[in-house]
Amino acid sequence: QVLILSLLLYPMLRSLALQLHSAVTGSYISGTHSIAFINCLNEQIAKDIARAIMDKKLAACVSILPKSSALYFWKGQLEEATEILLLVKTRTSKIGELSDYVRSIHPFEIPEIISLPIDQGNPLYLQWIEENVPRD
Repeated sequence: QVLILSLLLYPMLRSLALQLHSAVTGSYISGTHSIAFINCLNEQIAKDIARAIMDKKLAACVSILPKSSALYFWKGQLEEATEILLLVKTRTSKIGELSDYVRSIHPFEIPEIISLPIDQGNPLYLQWIEENVPRD
């Protein structure tokens, strides 16, 4: 039973140890924050989704990138479309909630919502993300 309990608590204990190390040393823990990519059909939808994400405090910043061309397979056919891309800067711990929320409001049947952890960056910017996205 001790082994099972240890295995169940390991992720939480590791997370607490890393947070304590970061607080003591002032160093950034790789992967604490992420950038999520979300595709949108047009600029109005992109702005509406970006504002909704910010209103829910699921990100510190959402950048709206201008039109790009996309080629993709949909239902066995090669499609071509113009898309707007959102870059969402947030805590990695918020990615699940962000994804669930965006899927609930996005007009696409299967919206692109993918994320990459931030390995390193400007410490002041990463701290700013930390300060502007509430903890779980």
